[in-house]
Amino acid sequence: MNVNTAQAPASANPLLAKWSGPYGGVPPLAGVKVEQFKPALEAAMAEQLAEIEAIANDPAAPTFDNTIAAMERSGRTFSRVRTVYDIYTSTMSTPELQAVESEMEPKIAGMFDAITQNEKLFARIQAVYGARERSGLSAEQQRVTWLTHSNFVHSGAKLDAKSKARLGEINQALAGHFAKFSQNVMGDEGEHMLLLEKEADLAGLPDGVKAGAAAAAEGRGHKGKWAILNTRSSMEPFLTYSDRRELREKVWRTYYSRGNNGDARDTKAIIPEILALRAERAQLLGFATHAHWRLEQSMAKTPEATLELMEAVWRPAVARVREEVADMQKIADQEGAQITIEAWDYRYYAEKVRKAKYDLDQNLLTPYLQLDRMRDAMFFTAGELFGLQFKPVSGLPTVVPEQTVFEVTDSAGKHVGLWYFDPFARQGKRSGAWMSAYRSQERFDTEIHTIVSNNSNFVIGKPGEPVLISWDDAVTLFHEFGHALHGLLSNVTYPSVSGTSVFNDYVEFPSQVLERWLPTPEVLNRFALHYQTGRPIPRELVEKVEKASTFNQGFATVEYLASALVDMQFHLAAKPGVKIDAAAFERDTLTALGCPKEIVMRHRTTQFSHIFSSDSYSAGYYSYLWSDVHSADAWEAFTEAGGPWDKAVALRLRNHVFSIGNTIDPADGYRAFRGKAASTAALMRRRGFPVN
Repeated sequence: MNVNTAQAPASANPLLAKWSGPYGGVPPLAGVKVEQFKPALEAAMAEQLAEIEAIANDPAAPTFDNTIAAMERSGRTFSRVRTVYDIYTSTMSTPELQAVESEMEPKIAGMFDAITQNEKLFARIQAVYGARERSGLSAEQQRVTWLTHSNFVHSGAKLDAKSKARLGEINQALAGHFAKFSQNVMGDEGEHMLLLEKEADLAGLPDGVKAGAAAAAEGRGHKGKWAILNTRSSMEPFLTYSDRRELREKVWRTYYSRGNNGDARDTKAIIPEILALRAERAQLLGFATHAHWRLEQSMAKTPEATLELMEAVWRPAVARVREEVADMQKIADQEGAQITIEAWDYRYYAEKVRKAKYDLDQNLLTPYLQLDRMRDAMFFTAGELFGLQFKPVSGLPTVVPEQTVFEVTDSAGKHVGLWYFDPFARQGKRSGAWMSAYRSQERFDTEIHTIVSNNSNFVIGKPGEPVLISWDDAVTLFHEFGHALHGLLSNVTYPSVSGTSVFNDYVEFPSQVLERWLPTPEVLNRFALHYQTGRPIPRELVEKVEKASTFNQGFATVEYLASALVDMQFHLAAKPGVKIDAAAFERDTLTALGCPKEIVMRHRTTQFSHIFSSDSYSAGYYSYLWSDVHSADAWEAFTEAGGPWDKAVALRLRNHVFSIGNTIDPADGYRAFRGKAASTAALMRRRGFPVN
């Protein structure tokens, strides 16, 4: 950890300085000290509020430039400080930093409330909004004006003073609960693990998994042993390959019990507080439920539309699970296992079925999937589709030495942005994989190039040895890189509509569609090379992957939809002042849905950070399915044309999806790309379900 707690005067706080260095400045990620965050955030917040006051009290008549554009210019210092703060709280967290987070998150929420509840500011916004169509504004300026006004109204700008005060109390209380929930889950991920001491405990594990477990144990002071960490990237391979059923159950229970251990990090008491506060806020804002409030700003628009889609996919997915379990039980019976398939058996026996049905052992894929080469495969894909080139850059500050930086240029060699890659797990880093924008692209005052990052949690290998990953991990890499490309290809004027600043149920579409290029022969033949022999992956193995593309879709779909449906039902059922029993609600909802007992939610309630560590995906986890309707349909645009690398289709995808940010309604952007609205037929074909 390079998080330092030595004292430093606020006047020398480097977090408040403009970013220096090449490429228009880069974030000061190295050598940050914990005690610098609070004074930097407070100073930056005060500066932003002063800037807002100046806009609100401008004696000139409100115009787009002196109101909306002025708001776009404001808060630059806060944005820089918040970026580094978010990087550290998500990837370099310590108890000291968590204390800062617990104190500052409610204050940050209070600052945003002070802005949206500023009556003079809102009056100016309303004036510009009312005249937007007759003021000679460009289409993008009209969109920015509409979004600004919509966001203020959505956040309570029209409430009376008493309601605004209560809204502020709710938002600040929620911010504290969000921070606590996230810290509790991260704590369980960091502390709990399964330590294996005997070779016999490794039965069935591939060499790469064993090497990663040995490295994880050594990194935690247990040299000569093996550690299965409490993260998805460590849990899933173990459940897939371990022959030791009792150990699979231990790993499964530890992972799916995060936040549910009856200790100081248990989250069950936090969840009802969040749900009740959200319900009260929704009613203050004039909505029936939190779900209705959240979906006002979405493609779906209403909870009913999301439920219609989810339930239509749920039924065939559950039917497929019944078939998958029957196939697995048959193999278990043939082997004389004398068991009934349970949740900790699903991945293990699914692999046996995959091998029996398709002669495909996923363990045979891993030696061809080196992390560095998969990264290069993503670069190749971005080059072929969009003309982007990636070149490593040295000497820039990073949070850890393992984080790497690449300059991104276009086909003419012009600078596009920077891409940071932080691939390895460590103490204080939240689990999973994600993309972040360190700086958004814009050009309304001057050309500003974006800086984006991808983050994951692979176990770092021994020096000189390649890191081998699973097929699912390779898919996730491409997915998150799709988000990064969405940021890098942004070509807009104003930062608030840049890159991934789109509706949640559309933002996953560019990332999901990029996954489709991983299994193409052009990618696999060039980059899926055996880590020992250097030989490309055999064509017959690739063909087996293609034939098995819809295999286990029952599990994947039900696991996801169980979470999405419980999320939506939570937020439709929550009432102000009513404390929902989270465990009972989860159980009863899944029972009513007829969820197969062999599957649990991908994110069980007590660890569901998507919906309880912030508002961002609350009543919105359905978004992945809504977006996948578009990604499946978009892929068929390529297959109907010249194939995956069709230049004309790729150009339309860039121009109407990846580059336009939130400058137009996403439904209009998609129709401009595809020539029609997306339907669910391609999604059902993609997953191997019947098409009605």
